[in-house]
Amino acid sequence: MEDIKKRIRVTKLRDHIFAIVGLMSTLVGLFFIFTIFVDVFIDGAPRLSPEFLTSFPSRFPERAGILSAWVGTFLVMFVTASAAIPIGVAAGIYLEEYAKKNWLTSIIEINIANLAGVPSIVYGILALGLFVYFFKLGESILTGGLTLAVLILPVIIMTTREAIRAIPNSIREASYALGATKWQTLKNHILPYSTGGILTGVIIGLSRAIGDTAPLIIVGALTFIAFLPSLPITPEFPFISFKWLMDPYTVLPIQMFNWVSRPQPEFHVNAAAAGIVLLIITLLMNAIAIYIRYRTRKRIKW
Repeated sequence: MEDIKKRIRVTKLRDHIFAIVGLMSTLVGLFFIFTIFVDVFIDGAPRLSPEFLTSFPSRFPERAGILSAWVGTFLVMFVTASAAIPIGVAAGIYLEEYAKKNWLTSIIEINIANLAGVPSIVYGILALGLFVYFFKLGESILTGGLTLAVLILPVIIMTTREAIRAIPNSIREASYALGATKWQTLKNHILPYSTGGILTGVIIGLSRAIGDTAPLIIVGALTFIAFLPSLPITPEFPFISFKWLMDPYTVLPIQMFNWVSRPQPEFHVNAAAAGIVLLIITLLMNAIAIYIRYRTRKRIKW
C-alpha cells in the first residue's frame, strides 16, 4: 500500500514538472514573439500614413509607398484562396470518405504528408516549369496565386481529413439508420460539424502563403512596380474583366525584402512599416475566418 502511494506521488510530481516546463516554454516563445512585434512597431509606426499606403515605391525613401504591394498581396491571396480551398477540401473529403483503403491510397496519403514539409522554394521551381513554361501563364498574378495554392494544398487536405475523422461514427450510423445516403450524411451532418477544423486548416495555410517570398521570386514577381493591375470592372459589357489575372505584380514580403537589402536606414524603416501592414492584413484575414468558424459552430446543436 505504501509503495502504491509513493508511485502516485512520483507520478503527480512528474505531471507538475511537465506542466511547469511546458508553461515556461510557451512563455519563452511568446516573449520572443512579443519582442519582435514591439520592435517592428516602434521602428515602423512613425512611417505609417495615408500617403504611405497610397504611394508607389520610389528611389527616395520619404516618397516610397506600398500601394502596388498591398494591392498585389490581396489579389494574389484571392487567387490562392479561390484555388486552394475548394480543391483542398474536396480532396480531403474524397480521401477520407470515398477513397478505398488500399496501397494506392496509402501512398497518396504518405506523399501528401511529406509535401506539407517540403521547402517553399521547391514549389517555386515546380511552378516555374509548370505554370510559366508549360502552361505559358507568364509572370502574372494567376501564376503567383496558383503557386501559393499548390504550396498550401497539403496543409488544407490534411486538416480537412483530420477534422472529418474527429466526428464520432455514431453520427454516421444514426444518419444511415434513418435511411440517409452517404452524400446526405456528409452534407447534412459530417461537414457542418467539421467546418471549424477545416477553417482552422485554411487559416494556417493562408497565413503561411501570405508571408512566403521564395516561390514568388522564382516565378517572376517584380521587386519594383509603379503601376496597378487592370481593373476587374469595365464600363463595357460584360462589365467584368479578367485581364488583371495576367498582369505583373509584387507583394508585401518582396517589397520588404527589396527595402531591407538597401543600405539606407530610411528604407529599413519603410520595411518595418510594411511589416506592420502585413501583420494587420494577416490578423484581419484570420479574424474573418475565426468569426466564420464561430458562427458556424454556434448554429450547430450537438
